[in-house]
Amino acid sequence: MNKKIILLIGGPSSGKTTLINHLEAEGHICYPEISREVILKAREEGVDYLFLENPILFSERLLEGRIKQFEKATTEEKTVFIDRGIPDVLAYMDFIGDSYPQEFTAACETYKYDKVFLLPPWEDIYISDTERYESYEEATKIHDYLVATYTKFGYDLHEVPKTSVAARFQFIINHLKA
Repeated sequence: MNKKIILLIGGPSSGKTTLINHLEAEGHICYPEISREVILKAREEGVDYLFLENPILFSERLLEGRIKQFEKATTEEKTVFIDRGIPDVLAYMDFIGDSYPQEFTAACETYKYDKVFLLPPWEDIYISDTERYESYEEATKIHDYLVATYTKFGYDLHEVPKTSVAARFQFIINHLKA
C-alpha cells in the first residue's frame, strides 16, 4: 500500500470515529474529527453552539484545522486516515443554506484526498450527545449533502457496508490493496 491520504466521511453517528479508533488500534496513522475540538473551544469562550450562532466562524475554524491536518498528513511516511475532510465544511454550509467565501471552494480544489470512504446513515447505531445535536433525519440529509459535495469535486465515493467494525476495517484495507 503506497502512502496515501484517506478520508472517512458520513453524517453524524455513522461510525466514523469508531472505525478511526479501530484503524489506529491496528497500527495506522489516524487524525480525529476536529469539530468537537472547535465546539469545546467555543464553549470555553462562552459560546454554547458556535455552528448555530455563528456558522461562518465555526466553518472558518474547521476549514483552518482541516487544512492543517491535510498538510501534516503530507509529511507522514505512511498512509494517513482522516475523520472528515475539507469538503465537509461546504456540505454543512449548504445543508443549513448559508453562503461561504470563495476560499472555501478554493481549498476543496487545492487539497485533494487520495481515496474517500463513505459511511452511510445507520439508525441502529445513531446516538446524539452534547456536541452532536442533529436528529437522525437531519443526519440523513447531511449525508446527501456530503455525497453531492464530494461528487461535485470529482471524488469517487466507496460506500462502507453497515456491518461490524472489524468487517468495515477489512473492507477499507481490501479496497486500498486493490
